[in-house]
Amino acid sequence: MSEALFFQGGEVAAEDGPLMAADVWVVDGVVKAVGQMLTVPEGARVIDCTGKVLMPAMFDAHVHFREPGQTHKEDIANGTEASINGGITGVVMMPNTNPAIDSAAVVKMVLDKAKAVSRIPVYTSGCITKGREGKELAAIDGMREAGVLMLTDDGDAVPDSNLLLQAMRYAKEFGMFFASHCEDPALAGPRAMNEGKKSYELGIDGTPAIAEELFIDRDIRIAHAAGAHVHIQHVSSRLGMETIRWWKEMGAKVTCEVAPHHLMFNEEDIADYNTNYKMNPPLRLASDNAALLQGLKDGVFDLIATDHAPHTEFEKSQDFVSAPNGLSGLDTALVSLFDRFVAAGDLTWDVIVKRYSAEPRRMMNLDPVPIEEGKRAELLVFDPNGETTFSREFMKSKSVNTPFFNKTLKGSIDLLLAGDEVLLER
Repeated sequence: MSEALFFQGGEVAAEDGPLMAADVWVVDGVVKAVGQMLTVPEGARVIDCTGKVLMPAMFDAHVHFREPGQTHKEDIANGTEASINGGITGVVMMPNTNPAIDSAAVVKMVLDKAKAVSRIPVYTSGCITKGREGKELAAIDGMREAGVLMLTDDGDAVPDSNLLLQAMRYAKEFGMFFASHCEDPALAGPRAMNEGKKSYELGIDGTPAIAEELFIDRDIRIAHAAGAHVHIQHVSSRLGMETIRWWKEMGAKVTCEVAPHHLMFNEEDIADYNTNYKMNPPLRLASDNAALLQGLKDGVFDLIATDHAPHTEFEKSQDFVSAPNGLSGLDTALVSLFDRFVAAGDLTWDVIVKRYSAEPRRMMNLDPVPIEEGKRAELLVFDPNGETTFSREFMKSKSVNTPFFNKTLKGSIDLLLAGDEVLLER
């Protein structure tokens, strides 16, 4: 029999309201009771949560684990441990691996490996086109039978509008949906940074925001014509977000996500050519940061997702134009969101829980994990008064390509529970 846990004296966060002072009693991996001043059950292990917040565990619907093919950057074992380190108990892998995840055979290989090495559930998306080459449809029905729900060529857009339309008409009949990396290849250019005043100052050819914004509109229009659900990934600009808002008001089946880095950073952070600020889509303007944050509060964004994209130190040590895009985000996301926004009063915990725990699960046809009597216990304990230093020793990802490397932020994740298993305890 598993140990009974009694979380005493904390505040409980939910997706639909303010923090509530409560004790939480967990028996055999199930929430037995939630309430104020509960009597400590005999034999239960008491965990003092005074001054701390209990919240549902997070779920990240956009991660790159680099397996198969690039496991020197990351693999499923390390990627899932980085997830646990960040308070996350479920992830969705992107298919831009080598070979690409474009058939039932590769899906099965990846999911079998995940079951063997991961302590949390791992889901995977599948490619829209074979090899992500944008030329012919991948084996969509086979991937569906192997457990794929989300189709995407993430890392690139599908340039052929007709092919994308046919894919959407076909796959929607199976209950599948599409996730779009929106980028017009004819406009994107070298993908080094945002095109504008800062790129001219630094002497770097940039990518204009219209490259993203044009394909956001295109992909939603195509999905709307096909009657399909499309999910717009890593939105980076105000106009892109407002395009999605408009289409939602028009009744399109569209959801979207924002990454923590597009809320926090902008092109001014690239002043010293730090490649940890190089990503795709690129960091835009400070005004975009403010607009995206407001869009998150307004509910334009359905999800927060990291777009966890690990690279080796050697790769990121190249010059800014040559270095690969992306940053490692799983270890850092929740703490950095608290440090930058919750502690400052710019976001409340209910927004974090709704957008980084409940809605990502719903999008994947999974049940949310609220801290409620009778529900499976899948929760974390967060200390707002703690601190986290993102050292090499702390981070579980193979790669540490993050602007937060060796920096100390407010807040710490002290415990992560999934059912009757304590996955993390500091």
